[in-house]
Amino acid sequence: MGFISSKAKVSEALISLNSVILGPSVIGRGSFIDDDVTVGYPIRRKIKSIKRIDDLDSVSDGTRIGEGCLIRRGTVIYEDVEVGNSVETGHNVLIRENTVIGDGTRLGTLTVIDGNVKIGRNVSVQSMVYIPIGTVIEDDVFIGPNAVITNDKYPPSKRLQGVVIRRGAVIGANATLIAGVEVGEGAVVAAGSIVTRDVKPGTVVAGTPAKPIYNVEEYLRRRKIYESMG
Repeated sequence: MGFISSKAKVSEALISLNSVILGPSVIGRGSFIDDDVTVGYPIRRKIKSIKRIDDLDSVSDGTRIGEGCLIRRGTVIYEDVEVGNSVETGHNVLIRENTVIGDGTRLGTLTVIDGNVKIGRNVSVQSMVYIPIGTVIEDDVFIGPNAVITNDKYPPSKRLQGVVIRRGAVIGANATLIAGVEVGEGAVVAAGSIVTRDVKPGTVVAGTPAKPIYNVEEYLRRRKIYESMG
């Protein structure tokens, strides 16, 4: 059975009766909240302090979802998350606290965002991508399915280093980005690559460890030929 907090603000949004909206969450006009979605889920410290399940609502700081969003079945969005306009999630997406997601971004099914992450506008994250604490993803980035971003070179250590992916970069399927690397603007990481060093803007890298193979102009030329064969 669903629940909508009396503190929540819902502006002409469509919310399933089986979803849970906690705390002073804000759901923007025209958004769709599917079955079994939770919005405003409290952080661990607060959960451990409560005595009853009903207390989840009173301890939640809520979260903010913009206008025209599509939040599909099974998604859990923690408190203190800022979701822009026209954002879409696939099924069973997890978005932890203190994450900011820009307008028009799409998050594929089973994506996990572990909190304290910044994602820009019009980012396309395909299914089953892992995005840890401290990651910064700028506008117009594409991240292929099963890509893994890390933030700890020597786990489990006390020093976490976020990955930065600059505007317009492409990360191929099953690629792994090692903690602390920066993928430059417009760069391309080939599928299955393991990136251990910074990738310069406009460079295509591949392999384990990833190394430059050509520039992005050559990549775009090859893509155009490939598309024309269809």
